[in-house]
Amino acid sequence: MIPLRIGYIICGFATGLILLFNFLYSLPDGKLHIVFCDVGQGDAVYIRLPDGRDMLIDGGPNEKVIACLSRHMAFWDRKIDIIFLTHAEQDHLRGLMPVVSRFDVGYAVLSAVPDTSEQYRQLMGALDGNKVPQKRLAAGDSLTAGNVTVEVMWPPKAVTNRLRDYAGVDDTPVLGVSASGRNDLSLILRLRYGKFDMLSPGDASMGIETEHHDAVLADGGIEVLKVPHHGSKTGMTADYLDALHLGLAVISVGRNTYGHPAPEILDMLAKKNIRVLRTDQEGDIEIISDGIDWTVQTNR
Repeated sequence: MIPLRIGYIICGFATGLILLFNFLYSLPDGKLHIVFCDVGQGDAVYIRLPDGRDMLIDGGPNEKVIACLSRHMAFWDRKIDIIFLTHAEQDHLRGLMPVVSRFDVGYAVLSAVPDTSEQYRQLMGALDGNKVPQKRLAAGDSLTAGNVTVEVMWPPKAVTNRLRDYAGVDDTPVLGVSASGRNDLSLILRLRYGKFDMLSPGDASMGIETEHHDAVLADGGIEVLKVPHHGSKTGMTADYLDALHLGLAVISVGRNTYGHPAPEILDMLAKKNIRVLRTDQEGDIEIISDGIDWTVQTNR
């Protein structure tokens, strides 16, 4: 029988090893980590930059994003440097509320067009209450963190300037988009690290793709695409896929009554021999890149 004092020493030593392992695991490894979180029917993408900073694109429909963050961040890391809200639908917005209350958020990136919904007002109140600075961006704007750049591809300022002034007053479309059309006002984000590119188009529909894909392809194709609108049949066209030259399509989806992902989209991807991974089948999907090569890990 191990004496009690020795048992305490062994237990303390084991705990120390675990903490040391977690600390070493959490150190920046010079690689980009993109995690498509399994949050059910919604979007939440956690990103750890090569220098160790953290970003989050959307928060999903509930608090499941917190569990995803706990799986991929060190337990003592309570800071997220940047959060993005692509648009104000609840399956992208609601999970940001607990993130803002539980983490020290550096700043929030939002569309230049405000939303009039109650859930959006609540998020704005949470950001203001926690003194989180806000940046409102449109196409042509970008953020750079070390060697990683996040470019806003849509919506353009011609849309956001007009709709920002008349949101909630006049719903006249500008370039085919109205202030109430939240999906088509999604921030479309291109993340670039060396030769690796990931495109996150929120819930934008196929009517928007022609407005931004030339800019996306100006410097080459896209390695990883977050499939628009959880695989909705109105999310993209075959020509769009041909233009992107994809290596992987990720569908962030859960149990739903909308028919997502649509058979038409799955068939389109299959016919073009594009690899598809789904969060409802794989759980969290992690992409790791050194700026040249990239690999995929899942937790199932």
